[in-house]
Amino acid sequence: MSKCRTREKSHSGRCKVLYLFVPYKLLNWFCVFRFTLYTQQKRGFRKATKKPEPKKAGPEEAGPSPAEKNEGLLQRQATSPPETSRPQMPPRAFGRLIKPLVFTVGFTGCSFGTAAIWQYESLKSRVQSYFDEARADWLEKLRPQKQGDVRKQINIWWNSLTEGQRTVTGIIAMNAVVFCCWRVPSLQRSMMKYFTSNPASQALCSPMLLSTFSHYSLFHMAANMYVLWSFSSSIVSMLGKEQFLALYMSAGVISTFASYACKTATGRLGPSLGASGAIMTVLAAVCTKLPEAKLAIIFLPMYTFTAGNALKAIIALDSAGLVLGWRFFDHAAHLGGALFGIWYIWHGHEVIWKNREPLVKMWHEFRSRRPGGGGNGSA
Repeated sequence: MSKCRTREKSHSGRCKVLYLFVPYKLLNWFCVFRFTLYTQQKRGFRKATKKPEPKKAGPEEAGPSPAEKNEGLLQRQATSPPETSRPQMPPRAFGRLIKPLVFTVGFTGCSFGTAAIWQYESLKSRVQSYFDEARADWLEKLRPQKQGDVRKQINIWWNSLTEGQRTVTGIIAMNAVVFCCWRVPSLQRSMMKYFTSNPASQALCSPMLLSTFSHYSLFHMAANMYVLWSFSSSIVSMLGKEQFLALYMSAGVISTFASYACKTATGRLGPSLGASGAIMTVLAAVCTKLPEAKLAIIFLPMYTFTAGNALKAIIALDSAGLVLGWRFFDHAAHLGGALFGIWYIWHGHEVIWKNREPLVKMWHEFRSRRPGGGGNGSA
C-alpha cells in the first residue's frame, strides 16, 4: 500500500523528491476488473416450467372457475418471469462509437469550462472568505470552550488535511456510496446497466462516467482510493483543485472510450468498472512532471527506482496485456488513462487550461450584467 510525501524544491536547486512506498504487485491496483454477475442473473431468471396438457373434462367434471384461472396465471408469472434477450451487436460495429466519441469530447470541454468558471468564482470570493474566517476566529475565542465537542474535533481533523486530501474526500465518499449500492439486490439490474461500461450495452454514454465511481470488490475500491489519496497532495499542488477535478473526471470518460474502441476492434465485449483509468492519469501526470522522484517497494525499501522508469514499466506491461489478449484487466483503459495524463502534462495544460481566458471573460461579462453582479470592475 502506498504512502507518499513530498519535499518542495529548495532555492539551492535541489529537485523535488516524491517518496512513494508501493506494495508487491502494484500494477494490480491500477486495474479495471471485468466481471459478469452470473449469480445475480441466475437468481433473477428461471427456466419456464412446462405447462401440463389440459384434460378434457368429462360430463361429471366441472371446469375451474374464472377466479381460479386468474390465480393460477398470476402464480406462473410470479415464479417464472419471461427471459429477456441480451442486446446483440456485431463484433466490429464502429458506428456505435460515434455517440460515445461525441460525449467524450463534449464532457471533457464542459469539465474544463466548469473548472475555469469555478476558479474564477473562488478567486472572486477569496477576500470575503478571509474576513469571514477572521470574524469566526474572533468569535471562537470569545465563545466558551466545550469539552468533547465532536464537531470541533472533526474540524480540527479536516483542517489538518492537505488541500489535495480534502479534494479527493468527496470522490472517495461517492465511490463508497456506489459500492454499498452494489450490495442491494433490488438495484443489481440498474447497477449492471448504468455503472458498468460495455460497448454492447444499450446505455453507452452515462456508464462512461458512472463506472469510474463503481467498484464491486472491496479490495479493488480500497486499493484504488488509497492510491488516489496518496497522490492527491502532489497532483493538486501542481494543478490546483479545480483543474485536477476536471482532469480526473475527463480521464474517467477518456479511458472508458479507449476501452470501448479496443473491445469493438477485437470483438471481446464485456463489462468493465473501476476508477483505475482515471487514477492511471493521475499517476502518469505526477510521474511525468516529476520523473526523477524516488519510488520504493514497501517491503523492499532498499531498492529504489525513479518515477519515470516505473511509468515506462506500467505502460509496457499494459501494452503486452493488450497485445497478448489478457482479459483479467482492462489494459486499454489503463493505457488510455496513462497516455492522457502524459499528454496533458506535455501539451494539454498549454492547449486547454491556458486558453481559458475567453470563456472566463464571457462569464465575467455575464456576471457583470446581472443585478448585483459587482459592476464592470475586474475580479
